[in-house]
Amino acid sequence: MQKVSTLFLHFIEKTQAGQHVQDVPADMVAEESGPGAQNSPYQLRRKSLPKRTVCPTKTNMEGASTSTTENFGHRPKRPRVSGKVPELSAAPAEQYLQEKLPDEVVLKIFSYLLEQDLCRAACVCKRFSELANDPILWKRLYMEVFEYTRPMMHPEAGKFYQINPEEYEQPNPWKESFQQLYKGAHVKPGFAEHFYSNPARYKGRDNMFYYDTIEDALGGGQEPHFDGLIFVHSGIYTDEWIYIESPITMIGAAPGKVAEKVIIENTRDSTFVFMEGSEDAYVGYMTIRFNPDDKSAQHHNAHHCLEITVNCSPIIDHCIIRSTCTVGSAVCVSGQGACPTIKHCNISDCENVGLYITDHAQGIYEDNEISNNALAGIWVKNHGNPIIRRNHIHHGRDVGVFTFDHGMGYFDSCNIHRNRIAGFEVKAYANPTVVRCEIHHGQTGGIYVHEKGRGQFIENKISANNFAGVWITSNSDPTIRGNAIFNGNQGGVYIFGDGRGLIEGNDIYGNALAGIQIRTNSCPIVRHNKIHDGQHGGIYVHEKGQGVIEENEVYSNTLAGVWVTTGSTPVLRRNRIHSGKQVGVYFYDNGHGVLEDNDIYNHMYSGVQIRTGSNPKIRRNKIWGGQNGGILVYNSGRAFLFPSLFCASTAVCIISAALIPLWK
Repeated sequence: MQKVSTLFLHFIEKTQAGQHVQDVPADMVAEESGPGAQNSPYQLRRKSLPKRTVCPTKTNMEGASTSTTENFGHRPKRPRVSGKVPELSAAPAEQYLQEKLPDEVVLKIFSYLLEQDLCRAACVCKRFSELANDPILWKRLYMEVFEYTRPMMHPEAGKFYQINPEEYEQPNPWKESFQQLYKGAHVKPGFAEHFYSNPARYKGRDNMFYYDTIEDALGGGQEPHFDGLIFVHSGIYTDEWIYIESPITMIGAAPGKVAEKVIIENTRDSTFVFMEGSEDAYVGYMTIRFNPDDKSAQHHNAHHCLEITVNCSPIIDHCIIRSTCTVGSAVCVSGQGACPTIKHCNISDCENVGLYITDHAQGIYEDNEISNNALAGIWVKNHGNPIIRRNHIHHGRDVGVFTFDHGMGYFDSCNIHRNRIAGFEVKAYANPTVVRCEIHHGQTGGIYVHEKGRGQFIENKISANNFAGVWITSNSDPTIRGNAIFNGNQGGVYIFGDGRGLIEGNDIYGNALAGIQIRTNSCPIVRHNKIHDGQHGGIYVHEKGQGVIEENEVYSNTLAGVWVTTGSTPVLRRNRIHSGKQVGVYFYDNGHGVLEDNDIYNHMYSGVQIRTGSNPKIRRNKIWGGQNGGILVYNSGRAFLFPSLFCASTAVCIISAALIPLWK
């Protein structure tokens, strides 16, 4: 078979040079016609070829018969046609190789060729082109060089993805990927010496470079034909000094789950450091670990798995990122102009913060798995302003996302759940925008805004948290708009301790306690919400709670639609409060405030109840359909009753003992 391969290379070279192959080499002929020819596995599959007749000499021609002379006499010379070269018929050996050798034999011979010789063979004829593009041939070559068990496509800079060959639209994805990845350096410990000591074996692979360490590969950027692409093959690479300050591309190369087979770790310093100049660098498909011997040493606070500094914007893709250090973070992005793209990564099981973005850093963080970290899954601090989209942030041993000290950010379509504290915490003038996220099953609360935190929370689903879906306290002033807040194990929205905020256009339902609770000098604006089907009351204002509550629809709650008690003074204006299973609006224990222009109807008890020292102002309301009266004032209750419309109630107003109502 080796002689057949030699024949093919001889044949290909002659054909590409424009020559015909006149004869099969003598040793090849001898082998085919020798004693072992009958035992050849391909002997029975060959088609018989006619013997080539040699033109006789002049001496032989003189004694030949007429028939012989007719068959073998000199051919008359053809007139030369200017500008045209007469076509020559293919020699039998050439014809045999091109047309009659079985496909199985050709494919077997082609399997001994490297990629450049295989491409040359494809140029010989249509049949060779089809056979030389056989996916099985290219898969073998591809896996020998790159190790991938699925083609790794690289259609453009900074973009890599693996495909299933059976589902790809082109017939030979192995060859296509080979062409895309061809010019690259390979880090493959122990292979470099073998590669460079066997030039004949690897003839044609002049555009490939092999190194034993990543540091050597990074230092080989001056090699001719090197275009910055580095393949790091299977293995564990420990304590290498990887500082990236150029737009290199570094990608893991291994069979199966690539990132699990290529492991880069450091025990003393940050594993990867990206510096100014690495604007378009790419690192992907590998495990990156920081694993110090002394995991609690304070000096490791400045060390990370990935450190991305000022004025650089690398792409980190399909990496597994782990830190066992109890201080610092797994990924730290800091400084003006730090703007990476981190996507499809797994930042989990770290003994500190997962992702830390600070000091005016930005970046895009998409489709990452962030889980089971000892501190927050994500910290955003000091004017950090990332875009965080479609991340799965869960089972953290602390909070899911923590924005503080003027941290910002845009969080879109993330799934945040089952974190030990809140799913999302906002503190100390932080002002994030959180849209279309699912924040659920928090072991404490869903969203916690405190100590002058702000933020916009828009069109999220906030559900099934152990405590309130949203907590607002200590002079915080967020916007909660267009969310579904439901099925909480306590309340829906809880505003206390001088909390503020705009609670607008939400659908709040099915919570175990009040849909909205306002207490201790808090003063939010609550408007255009639907608050319904709660297992307790709709809105509960107590302990000197305040606020403007207007144009809401409050209905079908188990207890009162609105409770006002213990020195609270809200303004309830233009609300529809109806179909409750008890009273509509309930003032008791010195509950005060203003109740005006509301539509209050169809309650099991009275529309409004006032008792025990309460003294609200009630005017221009429509109160009707109550099964136990319109307004019930009793047990030392008081009220300023301005003109209102009462209809279809059992009684308009019931006044009982110790009551001093004021009518106007």
